[in-house]
Amino acid sequence: MAEVAVQRATGRGIWGWMFFDWAAQPFFTVVTTFIFGPYFVSRMASDPTTGQAAWGYGIAAAGLVIAVLSPVLGSIADQTGPRKPWIASFAAVKIISLTLLWFAAPGSSLFLIVLLFSLASVAAEFSTVFNDSMMPRLVPKEDIGKISNIAWGLGYLGGMVALIFVVLFLAGNLETGKTIIGLDPLFGLDPKLGEDARFTGPMSAGWYFLFILPMFIFTPDAIKGLSMGPAVREGLSELKSTLFEVRKRVGIFRFLVARMIYQDGVNALLALGGTFAAGMFNWSITEIGMFGIILNVVAIFGCWIAARLDTALGSKAVVMIALMLLLLATIGVVSTGPGFTLLGLIQLPTTDSGGLFGTAAEKAYILYGLLIGLAFGPVQASSRSYM
Repeated sequence: MAEVAVQRATGRGIWGWMFFDWAAQPFFTVVTTFIFGPYFVSRMASDPTTGQAAWGYGIAAAGLVIAVLSPVLGSIADQTGPRKPWIASFAAVKIISLTLLWFAAPGSSLFLIVLLFSLASVAAEFSTVFNDSMMPRLVPKEDIGKISNIAWGLGYLGGMVALIFVVLFLAGNLETGKTIIGLDPLFGLDPKLGEDARFTGPMSAGWYFLFILPMFIFTPDAIKGLSMGPAVREGLSELKSTLFEVRKRVGIFRFLVARMIYQDGVNALLALGGTFAAGMFNWSITEIGMFGIILNVVAIFGCWIAARLDTALGSKAVVMIALMLLLLATIGVVSTGPGFTLLGLIQLPTTDSGGLFGTAAEKAYILYGLLIGLAFGPVQASSRSYM
């Protein structure tokens, strides 16, 4: 393996690295989960079922590409050394794809929009892979879990800030045209044309471009290793050797297989949770946005707790606790419908008290969402530090 040593990061370098999560999270928060995704399902497609299926196919295709190519690219990057050129290349793909989501008007080609979303998703995940691989060289081993969880919490804070901005200043009511605080949407956006939701693509692209800069400026990168040709050969050889060796280390092999499975489940839960609620409860952008804000507040708290538990109990224990919470939450989410939860074992009144989340089923859904918010950040961050 090529030597790719790097100096330990200064305080600014560590903050620059953590700001990557702040830069990246609005894509997952306002595009994938709470604003653009539900808009795609409920208003772009001819019916929610068709929209849900198309969105799901896009997520599955992106997940397959990520699962197959991430180890290969990671091994090649280990040989070439610097991660920033890789991050910059995938950032360009992500920014262009997100910007083009502005053209996702009702009646537009579902295939084209799903393709753009899938490209953005793949680029986002590959960028994250290379950013994550920088961390072990930046901080001492004993600080990795803490820094990782703080970074995830910072990311959730960034996602929440972006989501609050959308809900307060961009998302207009279809009947009144006003936002939740009674303002006309900024920039003259027309909710009837879906422009409030479509704007989240370019907005997330601009946010990502702006806030990824501290990582490029302040965070040290690995020194240059092999040129691309030899790096590809050495990287593939190293990957083959690693896969052969890891099969002999049963604990690590089981974790890698398990992580591949539960990571896909976590990504699907994140990507489809908002669209599922939009279809079942007929939530507007405002209601989905408020749901997202609640989840992000809880997620920040979850990462703060996990940063301490990771130091005290270890990353594996935090991952196991978080997965149990996510399992309970998933069972609750998929078993809840208007008038019932837990597959009908608990019947709920269907009367609507008015206002946000007015039915008992919606409140139950919010409760399960709180478990998702509490566990999602820690399972990602502690998996990253456990690696």
